[in-house]
Amino acid sequence: MLQRAYIWSLTKAAHPHASFYLFFLSFTESFISPIPPDPLMIPMILAKRQKAWNYAFICTASSVIGGLLGYYIGYAFFDTVGQKILELYNLQESFLKLQNFFRKYGFWIILIKGFTPIPFKIVTITCGVTRIDLFTFIIASFFSRGLRFYLEAYLFWRWGPSMKIILEKNLRLIMIAGTALIVLGYFLVRYIF
Repeated sequence: MLQRAYIWSLTKAAHPHASFYLFFLSFTESFISPIPPDPLMIPMILAKRQKAWNYAFICTASSVIGGLLGYYIGYAFFDTVGQKILELYNLQESFLKLQNFFRKYGFWIILIKGFTPIPFKIVTITCGVTRIDLFTFIIASFFSRGLRFYLEAYLFWRWGPSMKIILEKNLRLIMIAGTALIVLGYFLVRYIF
């Protein structure tokens, strides 16, 4: 099943509208979707290595644009829309703890959490609720998200063919590790922060 999903994603990565799907996935992941853009961006780079930097840019820009929507949800609609999103992921308690950290260390939290598998939507909505300076939010988001996506793009651009072989041989292990990182990010937000 994993092999079929991998082959399917490689075929979709070569689709003429793949860049739009990547934009949409990265955009929505910043304020509502639980699916990160990486599982689509990586096969896209493997299919067309010469476009690695374009894909990293698409992910970075759309993530920040989606982040602005998340910020606005937190800023203007937290009591209605923002609360619903937090309830959907059962993150209300964690959110209260995060608010205090954001007021003190906003820039650094955006920088660190934007790079990790911790859901970026929590960061964007919390920034809006706590009224973090919008310019600070945009700069930190561009830097952290860009660092993440450009690093992935570089790795798969530089070692694409050999990484593709490793990926195909260890697909199950990589999928388990990727899922574990996402779950770990969720639990870190839920129970620690």
